[in-house]
Amino acid sequence: MKIGLMLGATDEGNLDSIIESAKRAEASGFDNLWMANIFGYDAISTLALIGRETSTIGLGTAVTPTYPRHPTAIAQQAVTTGVAAGGRFTLGIGLSHKVVIEDMLGFSYDKPARHMREYLEVLGPLLRGETVNFDGEQYRVHNLTISVPDRKPVPLLIAALGPAMLKLAGEKADGTVTWMTGPNTLETHIAPSITGAATAAGRDAPRIAAGFPVVLTSDADGAREFIAKTLQIYGMLPSYRAMLDKEGVTGPAELAIVGDEAALRSAIDRLRNIGVTDFCASVTARDADELRRTTEFLATLV
Repeated sequence: MKIGLMLGATDEGNLDSIIESAKRAEASGFDNLWMANIFGYDAISTLALIGRETSTIGLGTAVTPTYPRHPTAIAQQAVTTGVAAGGRFTLGIGLSHKVVIEDMLGFSYDKPARHMREYLEVLGPLLRGETVNFDGEQYRVHNLTISVPDRKPVPLLIAALGPAMLKLAGEKADGTVTWMTGPNTLETHIAPSITGAATAAGRDAPRIAAGFPVVLTSDADGAREFIAKTLQIYGMLPSYRAMLDKEGVTGPAELAIVGDEAALRSAIDRLRNIGVTDFCASVTARDADELRRTTEFLATLV
């Protein structure tokens, strides 16, 4: 299992400081860096810049929403970033949430699984250097190829939690990215669903990149209280709420990996044993010292 960090989890710095954080993560030996695309820096562009400043660490979006960007546009961005990063870039995409896509941006969030299926019919071939000819309800693309002479492979992950999306991820992508999804749910729902779909489609075993809030601390109660306040919104979004309910927890704080070295090591080992291929640590620290100590410990697990 690869050990990676989520960029920007507690770092609200400028672009230069984000790039410096990435360079430190590479120097510490981390396998991957992941970046969410919310309402700050564009994740794909930022990772392209980081790709030019690093040489070994894997880079990935976790995740970039599909609705605001045409699949041809995101394909161009992804292929360009793949080149900038020397083949170390993984594109993670997701549907986002109705409150963002419909209420904030004004797009219809009706039939999201159908939207993603059509999106992949355009995006997948473009990432592979193929010509797209596709007629769907939302996308109609003809005779389009992205011609980049020094292109690199760009693996594709989909944020998939429900049965329809997991089936789609197994059939059409290289794996999934999860958030607010506990170990029991990963073991009994996520892993068997996506693996079964990939096997049935004749694809390789899928990557399962699992994101968790993580804090190394002797004050577990205080850390969980901080996480409960900081990540409260995730317990209210329907797709994440469904995963928290499936896990049998009330909110993000109960899902977080919090405690001393033994507690963190045990929790992360369990994820490795149930088939998680990429651990994405969102270090949700209360101060710079807690951030430093947690990150240094995670580096010892690589």
